[in-house]
Amino acid sequence: MADAKVIPFDDDRSRGNRRRTKAESAPAGEVQPLPLRGAAASEDARADDPVTPPAAPGPQTAAGDDGDADGAGDGGLERRVAAGLSFLRRRLTGDYEVDDFGYDAELTDQVLMSLLRPVYEKYFRVEVKGVENIPAEGGALIVANHSGTLPLDGLMMQVAVHDHHPADRHLRLLAADLVFVLPVVNELARKLGHTLACAEDAERLLAQGELVGVMPEGFKGIGKPFGERYKLQRFGRGGFVSTALRQRAPIVPCSIVGAEEIYPMIGNSKTLARLLGFPYFPLTPTFPWLGPLGAVPLPTKWTIQFGEPIPTDGYAPEAAEDPVLMFNLTDQVREQIQHTLYKLLVQRRSVFF
Repeated sequence: MADAKVIPFDDDRSRGNRRRTKAESAPAGEVQPLPLRGAAASEDARADDPVTPPAAPGPQTAAGDDGDADGAGDGGLERRVAAGLSFLRRRLTGDYEVDDFGYDAELTDQVLMSLLRPVYEKYFRVEVKGVENIPAEGGALIVANHSGTLPLDGLMMQVAVHDHHPADRHLRLLAADLVFVLPVVNELARKLGHTLACAEDAERLLAQGELVGVMPEGFKGIGKPFGERYKLQRFGRGGFVSTALRQRAPIVPCSIVGAEEIYPMIGNSKTLARLLGFPYFPLTPTFPWLGPLGAVPLPTKWTIQFGEPIPTDGYAPEAAEDPVLMFNLTDQVREQIQHTLYKLLVQRRSVFF
């Protein structure tokens, strides 16, 4: 494997060689809106159908009756089986939609989120605060701290937005290029809506009105020693601020507590890292000494807090090229995240409870 590198977020190189994930998808360069989900999709389909009238609301079934209000009745089981078979048929025949970046809304909602949710709810027991600070519509940039040796914090942040935001929004994460050269991980990342951490992709997503997540610390954050936990690393050159200014998108700071302790990194084998093409090779109290068992993260208790958005629509268009302004806004975001981290740490009773 070639040496991994982090693509600077403010690198404006063209991403013209992005792989497409479905032959039937739109022509290159055409920005497509994401598929609607849930009730919105059903209402949209009925609105376009001149024949089928809107479905009338059915009678409510009391809990404990023979009906399927709780999904336990025969009718509910039949519907679930039918829905599962319909889902498999669409996957086998290719009758599903992905956008230009490879995001598969149906697979994410019905499969991938269902796999991540038990880890989120039962293992890390994530508590979410301030989700109402995320705009209900339009583009916004969520900026978070990064830690944990493996980037599980980004996935948990995705579940937090998906499951708790009242507008049922989905977070599109920007990831380092290492993610997209790893077998299997590459495909799953694309299906989940991740894309390369470059300004071009971020601007296109914001222009589509998407929520975009970025962790500016990159490998410096997730690969830092355990002794430096919850101390934010450098946020780069402020490329994420420039992108938000160009799209006039608000910046939402996000602080994550709990991820630092899942893999306490007490050492780094630089020789193994060079041989494997990784930015670092972590040594923890359990890995690699316990083999595969040592790769199981510790069940820490997490808190994810979204701060008040920082507006950018009040700046002139040329503000995106002002290095002083970018530095000041970058520092403001970083200080807000760091302050919230310290506040959450003071409030935390225990690493595990």
